[in-house]
Amino acid sequence: MKITTAVAQKQGANLTIESAELDSPKANEVLVEIKATGICHTDAAGRDYATTPYPVALGHEGAGIVKEVGSGVSTVKPGDHVVLSFSYCGHCENCLTGNPASCIHFNELNAGGRNFDGTHRIHSEGGKDISTFFGQSSFSTYSVVDEHGVTKVPSDVDISLLGPLGCGFQTGAGTVLNALKPKFGSSIAIFGTGAVGLAAMMAAKMIGMDHIIAIDIHDNRLELAKELGATETINSQKRNPEDVVKELLQTGVEYSIDTTGVSPVIKQAVHVLKPSGTCALIGLAGDVTFNIQGEVIGEAKQIIGIIEGDAIPQLFIPKLVNYYKKGLFPFDRLVKYYKFADINQAFEDSADGSVIKPIVKIGN
Repeated sequence: MKITTAVAQKQGANLTIESAELDSPKANEVLVEIKATGICHTDAAGRDYATTPYPVALGHEGAGIVKEVGSGVSTVKPGDHVVLSFSYCGHCENCLTGNPASCIHFNELNAGGRNFDGTHRIHSEGGKDISTFFGQSSFSTYSVVDEHGVTKVPSDVDISLLGPLGCGFQTGAGTVLNALKPKFGSSIAIFGTGAVGLAAMMAAKMIGMDHIIAIDIHDNRLELAKELGATETINSQKRNPEDVVKELLQTGVEYSIDTTGVSPVIKQAVHVLKPSGTCALIGLAGDVTFNIQGEVIGEAKQIIGIIEGDAIPQLFIPKLVNYYKKGLFPFDRLVKYYKFADINQAFEDSADGSVIKPIVKIGN
């Protein structure tokens, strides 16, 4: 079928909205009419850093309505409202033990550009294969997605709002609720108050943590963080977070999260921990140098990497929707909508920090 999709033709170039051909779903796949898709930093990485072979149709926070299902699909049916999330095989040891975000085949399925069977579903009008992104390429009018990447959600919430639950909000909230599992009354420092950091903050508030410390360089975001659950805020351009945390809690915090991927900030996220504390790294990052004895082992600190909030999307995303409906997870306050034609402006607004979570409306 003919679709319209946003494609990165070469490294660093703006996306171009193009006509393309989409194959019919195979036995294990679902055809989804996309209504809206969130923009995440991972999309910018796919555009700029050749994480997936070019040309690539981007988009990995899609939401829409099921139009057709393959013969082997049993979890959704036409007419269902769904959120699209990351791809996982469902068969490896990690998947079978409840950790699909650590799927052994995660990188090839989400960044390799091909579907499960090694073929492509999207093709240019001239017949050239176009890489799929995160198994969905949801900056498109329609997507073909493996059943593992589809989560049914209630139809009484605007489907155009829900796409970011498939990655950014799932990552932030899941890091707290699924991975760290902090105790009631404990303390956490969250570096970066973008979509992921604020989702983590709202999750920390739900648990009832005593100190939820937000660190950022933008005062307007720190003000919003206060409204969403931060008990203390630090502008790291004005004050050293390590000094402020020590003033608040002499021994440091029990948990920290870095969402920035900035090497000096990652070191700060480890330094603010109390002995035996845990730092979760969830931002895209490069090299970081530690004195292992002095900064880590000497105080029994733990540094862990978390992918997609260690979530099982089909179980976790409906819970987040339920929390939203109860007023406990008001992620709609982070959102700004864009027309499909304005997708590159949405990327720019996300990059400069003026918008926390852009959502591109694609369908009617």
